[in-house]
Amino acid sequence: MGIFDFLRGEFIDVITWTDDTRDTLVKRFEREGHEIKYGAKLTVREGQAAVFVHEGQLADVFTPGMYMLETNNMPILTTLQHWDHGFQSPFKSEIYFVSTTRFNDLKWGTKNPILCRDPEFGPVRLRAFGTYSIRITDPARFLTEIVGTDGEFTMDEISYQIRNIIVQEFSQTIASSNIPVLDMAANTADLGKLISTEIGPKIAEYGLSVPELYIENISLPAAVEETLDKRTKMGIIGDLGRYTQFAAAEAMDAAARTPGSQMGAGIGMGMGMAMAQQLGSTLQQNATPQAAGQTVGPWGARVEPAASAPQHQASPFSTVPVPPPPPIEHVWHIADNGQTSGPYSKARMGRMAQEGTLRRDSHVWTPGQNGWMHAGDVTELAQLFTIMPPPPPPAPPVS
Repeated sequence: MGIFDFLRGEFIDVITWTDDTRDTLVKRFEREGHEIKYGAKLTVREGQAAVFVHEGQLADVFTPGMYMLETNNMPILTTLQHWDHGFQSPFKSEIYFVSTTRFNDLKWGTKNPILCRDPEFGPVRLRAFGTYSIRITDPARFLTEIVGTDGEFTMDEISYQIRNIIVQEFSQTIASSNIPVLDMAANTADLGKLISTEIGPKIAEYGLSVPELYIENISLPAAVEETLDKRTKMGIIGDLGRYTQFAAAEAMDAAARTPGSQMGAGIGMGMGMAMAQQLGSTLQQNATPQAAGQTVGPWGARVEPAASAPQHQASPFSTVPVPPPPPIEHVWHIADNGQTSGPYSKARMGRMAQEGTLRRDSHVWTPGQNGWMHAGDVTELAQLFTIMPPPPPPAPPVS
């Protein structure tokens, strides 16, 4: 190697940095003890800034572009070196490349619940999380306040501090906003902008800015959310009594369909007894009250019951058939000229047939009958007209 090649290797004449890590904020240009050649070429790409530190003091800051390192474009370094115009000796300085692009999709969230006073629910505890982006706006300040002499400064080294600032401002903003918990989901965008504005001055002290901040979710404790879900269900259901009856009927139906289920058999017996009681109540309401121990005849005459034979108490194992219940007597309504009258017992209907106010073509109706019918077409009433005497014979002619 020639002497000129050796001397050329001792000097740096091209200074540039390409980042492929996507999380490096600051990278020191390693010169390995080499001096920077006067007139060396410095290339600063878009999204970068180059900061010169000379003997521990902050010197010049270069924005994107290509520079020839000379005294005319390094005013601060020239002053620190006490260079005269035209001085062209090599010099030693530390060069830090700073990334000024946005770092997106950074996470933030509350480690502990935030105690707030809700206008509707009273004191509540809230949790929240979201994302934010960050960008270096003042490379010189960021280098002096945060980086120091770190040769490679990544996002992980400052993200924790930024998260703490965001959570602190979020807690204060939420506590003083007086926004109900149920309305916070509709105001997350405005809350995010408000928090970003509030943390702006504090972040600017580090040479940073937060272009975007998003609140993805604001949640309540699990126990409170469960209670809120129950309240929501009650609001959707409306009538709690009807819902209880419906739920009970669904449970009974599911149990009855389960094969071999003792619960289903018990439910079936209970439903059968309930239906029998309901049927008996309906029959009792439709029946005409009668005198105890007496039977009403077709024309209202009371018929004394026959003396009953002495009854013997049947043993529990006897097979004596149980007599059927007595038939229920119907009551009748009559329609005449658009007017209805009644109800009338069958005995009363017999007397009206004798008096002639009830005819075969009279319209009658009783509960359980499908519409109005002619009295002569009703089997129960047709017999009233068969026992009536025929019309009298005509009078003999007068001689």
